[in-house]
Amino acid sequence: MVPFGGFWWRVLAYVIDCAVLNIATSMLGGLLGFGLALPMAGLGVDDQVMTGTVLGAALGGSFLVNWLYSALMECSKLQATLGKLAIGLVVTDDDGRRLTFLRATGRYFAKFISALLFGVGFLMVGWTRRKQGLHDLIAGTLVYKTRDPRQVESPQGVFA
Repeated sequence: MVPFGGFWWRVLAYVIDCAVLNIATSMLGGLLGFGLALPMAGLGVDDQVMTGTVLGAALGGSFLVNWLYSALMECSKLQATLGKLAIGLVVTDDDGRRLTFLRATGRYFAKFISALLFGVGFLMVGWTRRKQGLHDLIAGTLVYKTRDPRQVESPQGVFA
């Protein structure tokens, strides 16, 4: 039977994902900041409006990049973000199948609930039987410690 992805493996994958996303969103923010600042400066827009617009665009872009990165990677054939791939974790539904984009999106947004509860939703991975955080329970997902998602597709691998 393929083991579930435990708390510390998932923390390490998260750290790697944060580094990847920090680089991507920094580049996006730099492009947006530079791209918006020049036209606004030429129009005589004051610094506060320009700063607010650039900051809003950067935050919105960052949110969009984070959501799409997580949801698209986890519903892809890889079934994992780059951090999870590096560690050897895959995300499945409760039956060991690949996530749909809708379920991956639900899992992403359910992480906000895990975070709002002072992180207890994430800590649940350490003590639940199938190593599920609150966001996994809400979305009906499992995380396995394997590099090959095909190992958990059969019912024997999931429920044995």
